[in-house]
Amino acid sequence: MAIEIKVPQLPESVADATLVTWHKQAGQTVSRDENLADLETDKVVLEVPAPVNGVLKELRIVAGTSVTSGQVLAVLEEGGAGTVAAKAAPAPAPAAAKAAPAAPAKNEGDKLAPSVRRMVEEQKLDPAKIAGSGKDGRITKGDVVEHISKPAAAPAAPAAKTGAVGRQDQRVPMTRLRARIAERLLEAQQTQAQLTTFNEIDLKAVMDVRAKYKDVFEKKHGVKLGFMSFFVKAAVEALKKFPTVNASIEGNDIVYHEYYDIGVAVSTEKGLMVPVLRDCDLQSYADIEKNIGGFATKAREGKITLDELTGGTFSITNGGTFGSLLSTPIVNMPQSAILGMHATKERPVVINGQIEIRPMMYVALSYDHRIIDGREAVQFLVAIKDGLEDPARLLLGV
Repeated sequence: MAIEIKVPQLPESVADATLVTWHKQAGQTVSRDENLADLETDKVVLEVPAPVNGVLKELRIVAGTSVTSGQVLAVLEEGGAGTVAAKAAPAPAPAAAKAAPAAPAKNEGDKLAPSVRRMVEEQKLDPAKIAGSGKDGRITKGDVVEHISKPAAAPAAPAAKTGAVGRQDQRVPMTRLRARIAERLLEAQQTQAQLTTFNEIDLKAVMDVRAKYKDVFEKKHGVKLGFMSFFVKAAVEALKKFPTVNASIEGNDIVYHEYYDIGVAVSTEKGLMVPVLRDCDLQSYADIEKNIGGFATKAREGKITLDELTGGTFSITNGGTFGSLLSTPIVNMPQSAILGMHATKERPVVINGQIEIRPMMYVALSYDHRIIDGREAVQFLVAIKDGLEDPARLLLGV
């Protein structure tokens, strides 16, 4: 029985998607739930699984094409026998699919993120010849660009025409996700009256708590006790005191959110994603650490869902993981504020009239000045500072 493979239903906020790559070619045998293709939207990469075991008879859409919900991508014949990619060449594809590039060999293709795989296929490269610098030897976009640029170092005839040896540009199209990030950041700066205020936090008390309880915490909950759960809890208590920071503007109205859904920025090869922790006031420290770890893994593997990326009321970003000492983060619209964490550095500070070396972190709050006054922004940061410098406050809610 022939089964049409269609684009899954996309959320209302997503008009279309791009077929990034085919993992199977016409004539190949597929297994139920095996990923046939990757679809890239403005926010995430979606997989198209095979509904049954069978043979992929026909590809109707070329890689790189924009598609919409319900559009037919391919035809699958349930059961039957087909070719296996490792033993036989794929059957001739129909005219619409002839231009689709072949998928990389499985052993190397498994190391590629969808956006990297697309670059490899467009440049007709062999991933086995590209040295991966990512985790577990994964190939990154930078690795692909470096691999492409290597031949330019050798003297060649074109160099005499340009007057320069080994100089060339590598032009790579923006992914949909990167283009959307650029669009949203520019929109935020153009529509909000953004301002940033700063403070610094002595993290000795938090570090002492972590050092004392990290082993028993991990043994009991199966997850490490990190800094982020403290910052999320401190943010919740501060948001309760200053609800405007947790609000957003809709038209001429200010919407005060009576829940605390906090987005935590995660850096991936495809760009910055901000998965949302729901109802943080109801989550324990262990819940927060587990959820953050789970979201980070899903985001980097391209398995994060659109629902997990939408609906936050406030965001936290940690540039300190990359060594940033100070920055002015951009608000994640339609939210009205974002907290920026930075690198923790030992610095001399005055404590009770004495100079001591303490682990200090600069923090920044970027906010929409249309609804948040400077006084509220400063006091909000002070509330976070108070909670982290005296963690007992977070447990008592004072």
